[in-house]
Amino acid sequence: MTLLTDLRPQAARIAELLRARGEKIAVADGATGGLIAASLLTVPGALDFFVGGGVVYSFRARDVLFDQPREAYKGMRGASEDYALLQARSIRDNFHAQWGISESGSVGGSTHPGGAPAGQSVAAIVGPGGFEHTQMTQTGCDDRIANMESFTRAALRALGDALQSAS
Repeated sequence: MTLLTDLRPQAARIAELLRARGEKIAVADGATGGLIAASLLTVPGALDFFVGGGVVYSFRARDVLFDQPREAYKGMRGASEDYALLQARSIRDNFHAQWGISESGSVGGSTHPGGAPAGQSVAAIVGPGGFEHTQMTQTGCDDRIANMESFTRAALRALGDALQSAS
């Protein structure tokens, strides 16, 4: 089974919850490399609940997608809760969605520019009414592909749980 096929039931659950609420989401993938967005796009009619997003893998991408001044990140490190929450709020607001999810992590195989250890990821979910949730994932391994998969699974699980609890 391929990863996207395996993740499709989670994505379908998320789609169902968003459609039932009449709400949409924007996605900021980081170390997941687009896999969160790709998973959601496996659901037919994704335009009903998905407005877009991007892969934030450089400071330039961060500046363009989030439209935040550099000072907004002062004192923050990548793969941290405050950093991921700022990104989730920004992607939601900039894409005019009700929900935003971002993932910031260190997949391994190279040194993370912010010093985060390989195998660490934070998914942040923000929604209507001030809803905010973060989920830290630590795999303890340096396997880049395995970490990308683990981070994506954790982010989708956290998103589904967040949507369920906010209903």
